Amino acid sequence: MLRVGSKAACMACRNLVSTNMGVRFRVPLQKLHPLSRAIHHRYSGNNNPQRPPHRTAARYFTSMSRLPMRPPKPPPGSGGRNYQQQRNFWVARLAARLLKLRYILLGSAVGGGYTAKKTYEEWKDMLPDFSEYNWVIPDFVWELSEQIDFDKLAKALPEMEEIAKLLPDLDKIGENFTFLKSLLSSETTGDPPLKATDSSTASPQDGSDKQYKKQGLLGELILIQQQIQRHEEEVRRAAAANNARPPPPEPAPSPPPNPSPPQQKRKTSDKEKLDQLQEELLRTQLKYQRMLERLEKENKELRKVVLQKDDKGIHQRKVKKSLIDLYSEVLDILSDYDANYNTQDHLPRVVVVGDQSAGKTSVLEMIAQARIFPRGSGEMMTRSPVKVTLSEGPHHVAMFKDSGREFDLTKEEDLAALRHEIELRMRKSVKEGQTVSCETISLSVKGPGIQRMVLVDLPGVISTVTAGMASDTKETIFSISKAYMQNPNAIILCIQDGSVDAERSIVTDLVSQMDPQGKRTIFVLTKVDLAEKNLASPNRIQQIVEGKLFPMKALGYFAVVTGKGSSGESIDSIKDYEEDFFQNSRLLRDGMLKAHQVTTKNLSLAVSDCFWKMVRESVEQQADVFKASRFNLETEWKNNYPRLRELDRNELYEKAKNEILDEVISLSQVTPQHWESILQKKLWERVSTHVIENIYLPAAQTMDSGTFNTTVDIKLKQWTDKQLPHKALEVAWETLQEEFARFMAEYKGKDQDDIFDKLKEAVKDESIKRHKWNERAMDSLRVIQHNALEDRSITDKPQWDAAIQFMEETLHSRLKDTDSVIRDMVGPDWKQRWLNWKNRTPEQHIRNETKNELERLLKLHDDHTAYLANDEVTTVRKNLEGRGVEVDPVLIKDTWHQLYRRHFLQNALSHCNLCKRGFYYYQRHFVDSELECNDVVLFWRIQRMLVITANTLRQQLTNTEVRRLEKNVKEVLEDFGEDMERKTHLITGRRVQLAEDLKKVREIQEKLEAFIEALHKEK
Repeated sequence: MLRVGSKAACMACRNLVSTNMGVRFRVPLQKLHPLSRAIHHRYSGNNNPQRPPHRTAARYFTSMSRLPMRPPKPPPGSGGRNYQQQRNFWVARLAARLLKLRYILLGSAVGGGYTAKKTYEEWKDMLPDFSEYNWVIPDFVWELSEQIDFDKLAKALPEMEEIAKLLPDLDKIGENFTFLKSLLSSETTGDPPLKATDSSTASPQDGSDKQYKKQGLLGELILIQQQIQRHEEEVRRAAAANNARPPPPEPAPSPPPNPSPPQQKRKTSDKEKLDQLQEELLRTQLKYQRMLERLEKENKELRKVVLQKDDKGIHQRKVKKSLIDLYSEVLDILSDYDANYNTQDHLPRVVVVGDQSAGKTSVLEMIAQARIFPRGSGEMMTRSPVKVTLSEGPHHVAMFKDSGREFDLTKEEDLAALRHEIELRMRKSVKEGQTVSCETISLSVKGPGIQRMVLVDLPGVISTVTAGMASDTKETIFSISKAYMQNPNAIILCIQDGSVDAERSIVTDLVSQMDPQGKRTIFVLTKVDLAEKNLASPNRIQQIVEGKLFPMKALGYFAVVTGKGSSGESIDSIKDYEEDFFQNSRLLRDGMLKAHQVTTKNLSLAVSDCFWKMVRESVEQQADVFKASRFNLETEWKNNYPRLRELDRNELYEKAKNEILDEVISLSQVTPQHWESILQKKLWERVSTHVIENIYLPAAQTMDSGTFNTTVDIKLKQWTDKQLPHKALEVAWETLQEEFARFMAEYKGKDQDDIFDKLKEAVKDESIKRHKWNERAMDSLRVIQHNALEDRSITDKPQWDAAIQFMEETLHSRLKDTDSVIRDMVGPDWKQRWLNWKNRTPEQHIRNETKNELERLLKLHDDHTAYLANDEVTTVRKNLEGRGVEVDPVLIKDTWHQLYRRHFLQNALSHCNLCKRGFYYYQRHFVDSELECNDVVLFWRIQRMLVITANTLRQQLTNTEVRRLEKNVKEVLEDFGEDMERKTHLITGRRVQLAEDLKKVREIQEKLEAFIEALHKEK
């Protein structure tokens, strides 16, 4: 009974687990729910007496259950009555527990769902708000769906069925190749290796074909390309095997037997099969090329839309420069740094060289996709190197390095303007007496689909100097070409005219000298259409393209057609003509040229690849070279100029400019008293001789005061109308110059750099040269001076005393000058002869005797006139002859003039002393007085005129002329700043040159490092 009950209880537990817990029948008991384990072990025997019962465990794990406490199970020997009663009610107890289990499962499901929802909400709150980081993604990415209709684009793409129609009949080609292989294997001895190769390569090719077919349109194109390569290889093997077949020996005595008709027919069919195979291969290549062009056109349009969208946001965010623009900037700086390449500039660029009229410019225009260069028939058009930076952009435009104007290359008027501008720059760069120039013209061209590279178009190599050219034109072109080609990292694009005899080429010898191994040379044969038409043997073109005709070597050989020779052809028409020519040319059809060796498009791709490969290989090495150069220059500066800042020529010029402007501004700070005192003094020094000699002395010879005043008025009026205003303006202008120079000299003493002396002197001279006094000031000054000289009224005694003092100072100064002149005429006196051991010259002896004779005459006639009469001259001469002195009458008159002048000045000074007390008589107009002081009034009038003139000139200086001078100085400084040649001449020295080199080398190094960083990012 116990065993049966245990089995029944176990069956009930297992049924319970399978219906309510979703557990299979064979699940172990340990994996059941704890409540089920408790029920099972409650009514089943415990086979392991050491294991504790599971009832406590059930209560621990199931807190929701409330099982009643039951007595422990009686031992087996105590009897089974109670146990029998409990066993009779196990069905009821099991049903009760099943009802409780239902509520447990329902509560667990509700609680678990709530807990899961709460956990999900907590995780959701923990996630950051990514909407705040939308600015990281560019605007054009969000708006790309608005600009591009992807549904329309997807509909525009061809279907796989249409692409399959364009593909060649591969089964047919395979049959032809199978037939050709079997044919060759039956007649040659190389059958087993060929079959082995085919069988070994069949399975990988099939696998790769299936792999590429799964990749869509691009995979199909790759598959076609591989098929073309395999077809070309098979044709080459077949032709080589056919040529390598040894001819059968011909018996000498008997003629060769005629081939049988079946053999002749078989050979004819083989030839037809081979021609058919080549035609099929050519058609496959053309289809492949058309598909690539279509995809490239669609890609070009998409890139244009993206670039246009990016251009619209230039004002909103800073757009980084492209890789080719960074590299072009480095080349521009190097070109400005040293045009003679003394700095070992070995950065890569594509150098385009060729004979004159060989088509260099046309090839460059095809690569740039625009007719941008001036053209001429047979004459030299490229007169200086032209650096063209090609890059990709949304619009087809061109721009010069030093200009902000963009030329739209899609418009004919802009193209004509660009060609005219290039021609003007070329002619401007050529110095007088020369034909070509080494100065580089920098131009950038951007457009969709343009390959990125930097090309330098050089003048064409010539063999003869014609009329109108400089005698050294040929040597100059050779030196320019060698200077660019000797760069070990420059890619040489050698252009050869295919329409002329190869023996007339000049540039090939030059290129072979610069690059003997041909490791950086690309050979381009132009005008292939004319070559095919004119050459009797087209195999000559094949020899040229294969590098077997010229003694030079090259990385690659290309054949191009650059139009029909008309200057009005467009780039699109030239492309169409080139494509049509090569499609119909026997050169490509007969296998003389390969498809990748023709068209300027393939040429531009190859040149761009070589250019960037050379850049990646050499740019870091060049950066290290400039880094070492920078270290050497910095060391030299620290050793020679440790306390000076590194200012280049432009910075030094700006510093000198500010100093000069400060000195000009200092003129406005001069006090009016200083201006007037200087002007008055200088003006009197300028006019005093005229006043004394031409006005005062002639008027003093008169006998009465009326005649004296009349003579003075007439002389003053004439002087004022003709000379006085001019003299006054000259004095004012000279005073302004002297004050300007004085301020510059005073500023120089304040730790000024001597390096500016030459520049400041040049600025001062040029400013004074340009400055012109206002002509209207002369008329007003004349009126003021005339009114001042007509005034004779002295109002008070101080004015009278000032006039007398002015007169005394003037007469003393003149008397001193006259005594000095007389001493020079007669030589040293007896005291100087004894003390200084000096002797008189014969002329001085004669003048001394004449002076003594004339002094006796003045003592006899104290009131003698200013001039000697003829009889008096004769008397003096005869008296001197009596003493043995021969004298000339002119010498007598000259000596008399100085003696009378001294005599007159001495008398005037004595009269001036008498007039010091004559102001009272002046107020009474000298009535009832023998004293007449009209000369004092004259000097008062002159003095008052000087004061008024000085005041007028001072006002004009401070109000007008100083500002005009400052303006002239600014203009001169601006002109000098724009003239780099003059600036270089005026600011010189090792210090300046060292600072210039440091600045350039640092700039080059920084640009190179930025370029290298961008280059690594692009990789």
